[in-house]
Amino acid sequence: MQEYLGILVLMGFAAFLCGALVTLSWFLGPKKFTPYKASPYECGVEPIGDAHERFPIKFYLVAIIFILFDIEVVFLWSWMTVFKNADTEFMVFSFFEFLAYMATWVLGYVYAVRVGAMDWDETTSLAPEKLGLPAEPDRIDAIFAGSAQ
Repeated sequence: MQEYLGILVLMGFAAFLCGALVTLSWFLGPKKFTPYKASPYECGVEPIGDAHERFPIKFYLVAIIFILFDIEVVFLWSWMTVFKNADTEFMVFSFFEFLAYMATWVLGYVYAVRVGAMDWDETTSLAPEKLGLPAEPDRIDAIFAGSAQ
């Protein structure tokens, strides 16, 4: 327990300092609420619409891509540090495990590219009303109207 005393003291001091700074800023800070301060902030733009509308799936696909790359780095870094000093049997086994992992990673990457997760052109994915444009007639109606002529 004696060898961990310095770390415990440092953690206690950090917790105390964080709590003290937050408490002091709450006590000493201004508390004048205005409608401007209470409004939601969206990069300086006046909020439009309801906050409970659905997000495009692209946000979730970007999160999946981030996890793909993030987890890849975590596993590959630890694997490389162990691989260079390991015995031959472990090197052969872990190399084939690495190939299986990379195959899974490539499949995930191909899927993300195929569904257009990296295509951020909102004019092709959002409804025209959300872009501030007038609504277009349905494409099927336009097709049938063109073939009737």
